[in-house]
Amino acid sequence: MIRLLILLPIVAAVATLLTPSPKGRRHLLVGTAGLHLLLTAGAWLMPLPTFAADAWLGLDHAGRFFLGISSCLFFAVAITVGPYLEQNRTGRQREADTGSIFVNASPAVFCACLLGFLATMTLVAASRHLGVLWVAIEATTLVTAPLIYFHRQPRSLEATWKYLLVCSVGIALALIGNFLLVVASAADDITAGSLVVSDLVARRALMQGPWLKAAFVFLLVGYGTKMGLVPMHTWLPDAHSEAPSPVSALLSGALLNCAFLGILRAHSICVAAGLGDFSGGILIFFGVLSMLIAAAFIVGQTDFKRLLAYSSIEHMGLLALGAGLGGAATYGALLHALNHSLVKAALFLCASSFLAVYRTKLIPRIHGAIRVLPVSGWLWLFGFLAIAGSPPFGTFVGEFIILRTAFVGNHVWAGCLALLALTIAFIGLARAFISMALGPAPANLKPVREEPQQFWPPLALLSLALLLGLWIPARLHGVLAAAATLLKGGVP
Repeated sequence: MIRLLILLPIVAAVATLLTPSPKGRRHLLVGTAGLHLLLTAGAWLMPLPTFAADAWLGLDHAGRFFLGISSCLFFAVAITVGPYLEQNRTGRQREADTGSIFVNASPAVFCACLLGFLATMTLVAASRHLGVLWVAIEATTLVTAPLIYFHRQPRSLEATWKYLLVCSVGIALALIGNFLLVVASAADDITAGSLVVSDLVARRALMQGPWLKAAFVFLLVGYGTKMGLVPMHTWLPDAHSEAPSPVSALLSGALLNCAFLGILRAHSICVAAGLGDFSGGILIFFGVLSMLIAAAFIVGQTDFKRLLAYSSIEHMGLLALGAGLGGAATYGALLHALNHSLVKAALFLCASSFLAVYRTKLIPRIHGAIRVLPVSGWLWLFGFLAIAGSPPFGTFVGEFIILRTAFVGNHVWAGCLALLALTIAFIGLARAFISMALGPAPANLKPVREEPQQFWPPLALLSLALLLGLWIPARLHGVLAAAATLLKGGVP
């Protein structure tokens, strides 16, 4: 099953490059995404398989959870790719904001890289060996770089290079962390070291504390760069802003989760070895710092895609805070990761419709969206309530669990600072979202009839986020609880 989930998008990517018909490529993309989602659903419904202690691949509860998020989002995004490519056909185009001329990349390469992205995200979720996890996360960088550069503008090139350079430095630091982890687990015999997560947890009594602490710091900085934690976040606003909106939806909703999983794996080893206070304290610090800095940038933002990017940084900080607090907050962090992915992907897909009609990313130039884009405009408003953590959306439940854990425990200061950051972010988001959605429509724009392929995916994603705020299915609750136990140092 695991090999099929990884090989399916790789084979489809090759087939996409060999398919001359644009319609055939889109059908192949959506069909592969749908089949991958069905296989992932089957992995969720089947009992958790047993695998050898030294197996490098295998879906534990945490891997199954994050794989489900990635597969669900990819299917929703795949449906919108067809209309997006129709609106951005290869040829010379002029950008409304700057007047610069650009030529889009090949749609075949675009679809192939998307499928490669799905394969690498699947490998991240299925990795039980931290060396394989490192390779998979680095592979996500390589296959997404051409997607960010799709529009081939100077700003896209700058964003792509910054993405490659910053994330490559980060992943190099994570590699050093893996080396240190081998030393920490080797005791007196370096050849006895291991990078299999279950093996490292089993050796918790033999782990060398100083080496393990150093390994965690390097892994946190390395994967925290990819996750977008402050101050390693500098690539994220540019990449998410300049990438095509369907790609931004996957970057924010799925890619950041891959890095978060890497950090959680490292944290679980520290917790098992009795160093949970050390790793948790660092996670709390970076989490609160990320929330405060991101909230400050949200308030003064004039580019709505960069606004969404800084919102992602804020929510990644909240996830790090939840993971660092431990206890019920780990469950809350996982639940919030799911809801954030659903809502943020929906907002970036709505942003695609805004860009197609208004031809600008500047917030002051966009008004009356609910009149020009009746469906996407209202979804934009509901998305604001969801991403701001308003009840009854699922984002509120995750935030509430994390903050309650902070106040009940000995981290009142972290809870207060997190609440301050959330309040500032709410004000900045409200100013931007409401001004864009309401008010008179521009005189030169008439109401647009939107294609179902454009609004059904974000509508479905927001509906799921609303449902999860009212009811968490027993199956999902079981997976969340088991994954939280596993990532708190428990044995799968």
